[in-house]
Amino acid sequence: MRLFIALDLPEPVQEELRQICCGLPGARWTPLEQLHLTLRFIGETDGGMFRTISHALAEIRCPAFALQLRGIGFFPPRKTPHTLWVGVEKSDDLLQLHRKMESALTAVGLETEQRKFAPHVTLARLRNTPADRIGGFLAQHSLLSPPPFQVSAFRLYSSVLSRSGAKHYAEAEYLLSAA
Repeated sequence: MRLFIALDLPEPVQEELRQICCGLPGARWTPLEQLHLTLRFIGETDGGMFRTISHALAEIRCPAFALQLRGIGFFPPRKTPHTLWVGVEKSDDLLQLHRKMESALTAVGLETEQRKFAPHVTLARLRNTPADRIGGFLAQHSLLSPPPFQVSAFRLYSSVLSRSGAKHYAEAEYLLSAA
């Protein structure tokens, strides 16, 4: 199984993001139902490790918190853009959840994530999109700020790759405690 851990976005936030998902040639927009904030990509695992990971995540205790998406940008910086994203306002609560998750995963034998955690929501994958069009899109949507939302759970997802893109399947949900 190819696994990752993510936060889902509520419908009002999805809807606001959907409204800007147009107007860029070469953009393959993320389907609305697959918009999420990845907390940790795990990768390929077998059934035994899946169960171990699932149990470890169930032990995480963290309070629910509010989260605010804000701003828009692309990866990689200073190179040809291939990913268009919406950023996340700084959140100590989100960082705490991420640290606890990383600790739980390394405790069961997964390698520590080498990349710095850069919370974002992927809006589109870009291919041969003209730089001036990307610049115009970023300028037009630079003040993007969907409504804040309450994070009360995170999910373990499996992902199946195909020619038409990845399909995500929720394998388990983990509730956060009431604030």
